[in-house]
Amino acid sequence: MVYFKEPMLEKLKNSRQLGDMGEKIVSQYLKEKDYRILDRNYSSKWVSGPIRGEIDIIAEKENTISFIEVKTLIDGQGFLPEDKVNFAKQKKILKTAENWLMEKNIPLDSRWQVDVISVEIHSNSKKAKIRHFQNAVF
Repeated sequence: MVYFKEPMLEKLKNSRQLGDMGEKIVSQYLKEKDYRILDRNYSSKWVSGPIRGEIDIIAEKENTISFIEVKTLIDGQGFLPEDKVNFAKQKKILKTAENWLMEKNIPLDSRWQVDVISVEIHSNSKKAKIRHFQNAVF
């Protein structure tokens, strides 16, 4: 469990802010687990079109690049945050990860994986439960 040091929940106005808070919590969690953050909120786009995909956090540990999808919910809302990563979202993440690797001139056969990290925020206790699913998408 992660404890909040500031009254962040009262500041939330929309789902984007909730997602940003979840990503902040996960970034701290990853640093404590000796990951090095390489990129945040990476998005790939058509030349002049809409965003094709986004990856919340890209981090590296022990020569493996992890493309991390963060899902955050307050008080469960009847299901688990990781359940929101459906098949279509998984395909989009994989294509976006490959695009990032190509942009950075990193060979596609390098060690990389897609992780899903869920954050369940409990508003009464001001605690967050984190579940890290490594290599969750392939």
